[in-house]
Amino acid sequence: MGGKTGLQLPVCIAGSAANGERGAGHGWGRVPSGWCLRSLRCLRRGVSGAAVMPEGPELHLAGRYINEACGALVFAGGVERSAVGRGPEVPFSSEAYRISAAARGKELRLTLTPLGSAGAPQELVFRFGMSGSFRLYPAAQLPRHAHLRFRTRDSPPRVLCFVDVRRFGSWRLGDAWQEGRGPCVLSEYHAFRENVLENLDDKAFDKPICEALLNQKFFNGIGNYLRAEILYRLKISPFEKARTVLEALKEQERRRKNPSLTLSKKLKLMRENLDLLELCHTVPMEVIAMEKKLYDPDHPDNYTGFKSWLQCYLVPGMSSLRDRSGRTIWFQGEPGPMAPKGQAPRKKRAQVESDPEAVTPKVPPRASRRRPRAAAKPPVPAQEEEEEAGDGPRKGRARRTRNAAAAPALPEPEAQVKAERQRRSSARRGRGTAPAV
Repeated sequence: MGGKTGLQLPVCIAGSAANGERGAGHGWGRVPSGWCLRSLRCLRRGVSGAAVMPEGPELHLAGRYINEACGALVFAGGVERSAVGRGPEVPFSSEAYRISAAARGKELRLTLTPLGSAGAPQELVFRFGMSGSFRLYPAAQLPRHAHLRFRTRDSPPRVLCFVDVRRFGSWRLGDAWQEGRGPCVLSEYHAFRENVLENLDDKAFDKPICEALLNQKFFNGIGNYLRAEILYRLKISPFEKARTVLEALKEQERRRKNPSLTLSKKLKLMRENLDLLELCHTVPMEVIAMEKKLYDPDHPDNYTGFKSWLQCYLVPGMSSLRDRSGRTIWFQGEPGPMAPKGQAPRKKRAQVESDPEAVTPKVPPRASRRRPRAAAKPPVPAQEEEEEAGDGPRKGRARRTRNAAAAPALPEPEAQVKAERQRRSSARRGRGTAPAV
């Protein structure tokens, strides 16, 4: 794994992707449906991958990639920062150190540990924003938007880069996770579940369930595509009140904790009554389980795997609305009683796939599509020319030719007199002029 470079993690989809804007020229052939123009611009600048913003699964996969790709590497020197990076200078330098990573929700922590007893470790906490990712590059092939760089000691050197085209990602010094973020839906599932059910009186649950799912105080790691997939699988309207949806889980929780139930009955109860909090854990785990299909740079069709996994988000036939924070939510059926007023759901149209075996009609070149010119007429005898000249006046050279052909011949004496006059006139005009050289 350490020999691979350029691992492609998911990047950037903006809210405008719901409008179905498409582009070309990215070097991957046909553009996957649902890509926004800003995603394509990012891709042209050197960032590629599935067209989604980094959420909990992507952060966890980034941490796994760093640990596997960099676990055996030794880094040296200081940490290089670009002039436009959204984070502080890193006051760390060492002749030899290693890098490890850990993820929690939508944050990732790097630990730079000097080898031997040469100083204390330095820790950094990253947020990926809309297009952040970590990739390992040869030092001679650094990408344009590498805002933080860690160089290895081997020869030729390689560089672990924090790449962020849109520059919404950031980092800060220290090991503390961001204050106010709740337990991670992936690595701290039981604490996450307890945190939600014990705080249903919070005003965050007065909002529609689709908006509450983006609140990182309770759903740390859930983002736009995950919320759409979770609600779709449970057939929950996105603009149903969050408290109404979640209060029903309290009764299920009591039944599951009933000491008289056997383990088999508890498992059966869980299978028959899938709840939203459980899917907040299992759906992201499905994305992580598809790591090879989605993120291996040796597979150029990695976006196809993610696209086939999606059941609702950006899927043709699904409807979409913008919530009160301006984010687009994808769903099927009715939006729910708390849907924004004045908006009509927009339905994504299916893309017509071309048949590779179909006969493509030949399109004539531009020149051949012009109006055909009139066919050339055969030469007209002199007699016919005289008849046509008598039909009316005509323009151009043809008129002069016809008139000349129809004029009667002058008598010979008059012709000589006319020729003599022309000669004398030419001689008078030519007097006094300089000789030709």
